[in-house]
Amino acid sequence: MQNKAMLVGAVRAGKSTLTNALLGREVKAVKTQTLNYFDWIVDTPGEYTENPMFYKNIMATALEVTHVFYLQDSTSERLIFPPGFSMGVPKLPIGVITKCDRPDADTERALNMLKMVMNQGPIVITSSVTGVGIDHLKELTKLNDLTSMRQYVEQMDDERLLFLG
Repeated sequence: MQNKAMLVGAVRAGKSTLTNALLGREVKAVKTQTLNYFDWIVDTPGEYTENPMFYKNIMATALEVTHVFYLQDSTSERLIFPPGFSMGVPKLPIGVITKCDRPDADTERALNMLKMVMNQGPIVITSSVTGVGIDHLKELTKLNDLTSMRQYVEQMDDERLLFLG
């Protein structure tokens, strides 16, 4: 099975824009209403994460993927994931801080929020507009265990790439 990633996060966290950047597509992102499958990516509606009644959809979709990207918008003061959320999804976690290029970005706040969601795994600070962090996400998704992911992060020596745990 080719490695696949599911993107989860709040409405307007940047999931569809990140999907387009990862696939090299230059199309305007539109509000995701249903699961969208693109090559190695599954883009989910923000409502799946914001409403606990939809968690079963996240769990069912997780059966189809190897990695889950947990997106946190660096311009948002709101965390929509419950504490330890990633531990309930038995797939390789990757934290993604989005919109780091924005003047109102607070990457430290977003990082602290993701630390409540994930207890281990890489976190990548990204901008889908400038391309920051996009290559790291592609490379991390090719890896099949947390040890390899940790080694990748350590080898890159990039301040926008961290490892928890």
